[in-house]
Amino acid sequence: MIVEETIHCTPDEYLEFVMDAGRYAQIDDKIGPIDWVRRVDNVVEFKFRPVLPGIPGPAPKLVSQMRLTPGRRVDVRYAPLPHNRLNHRLSRFSASFEVEAMADGGSRVKRMISFEFVPFLRWLLEPILRRRLPADVRAEVRGAKQQLESKEANPPED
Repeated sequence: MIVEETIHCTPDEYLEFVMDAGRYAQIDDKIGPIDWVRRVDNVVEFKFRPVLPGIPGPAPKLVSQMRLTPGRRVDVRYAPLPHNRLNHRLSRFSASFEVEAMADGGSRVKRMISFEFVPFLRWLLEPILRRRLPADVRAEVRGAKQQLESKEANPPED
């Protein structure tokens, strides 16, 4: 699933917002309580309890890894083993945030998210996510837009 939006901020402002897991969790309902966040250069890993729209019950905690390509994109996936053993066995996950600078100083944002499940979970989870995930991701992107375009996020310079 892909959602596109124009946001009045620079590509770097948007990408740094995404890389701040705690701040991004404020607008992304899929990120439940965060246990820890570690950043080394252009890689952020954080442990949290995911909340998938329409999927009941507590999901197992997982460690997500975000990799920044400065000025262009952030790619997200499960952190590699030994983290997420159960998640790696049951599903595949990928997501990205691509940005392109616009002439007016804003950014064209493309948000992509994809889940693939093993066959015995696919029949149960994929129909729910097909119905519920698009609205959730659109709300997430709108939340990022509101956050980044607000006066509090971008105070005027003196």
